[in-house]
Amino acid sequence: MHNVTKALLFSVAAITATTVHAVPFADGPEDTTKIRSEPIAGLYNKPWYAYLADVREAEQELGSDLRGATDAEDQRDAWEEYHHELVDADKDYVKKMRERGYRAGRVTVG
Repeated sequence: MHNVTKALLFSVAAITATTVHAVPFADGPEDTTKIRSEPIAGLYNKPWYAYLADVREAEQELGSDLRGATDAEDQRDAWEEYHHELVDADKDYVKKMRERGYRAGRVTVG
C-alpha cells in the first residue's frame, strides 16, 4: 500500500470518528454543524472521499485561522467560515450522489 493511500485512510478514519462538531459563536448560542459519519447508501466512492477531503481541509483551515486570530471577531469569523465550508461540502456531496441516483435518507417522526 502506498504511503499516500495509508495517509488518506488514516485521515478518513480520523474524520469519520467525529460525527458532530459544536461550533461556538461568541455572540450567540452554539451551532451544531454535522459531519457525516457514513456515506449515502453506504457507498465508499469518489464523492465520499472528496467530501472527507473537503472536511479535512476545512478543519485545517479552521485551525490555521484560529491560531492567527487576534480577537473574538477573528475567532467568530473563523468558525463561521468553517461552518459554511462544511455546509458547502455536504451540499456538493449530496448533489453528486443525486446525480448518480442516490438520495440521502431522512427519518421523520410524528
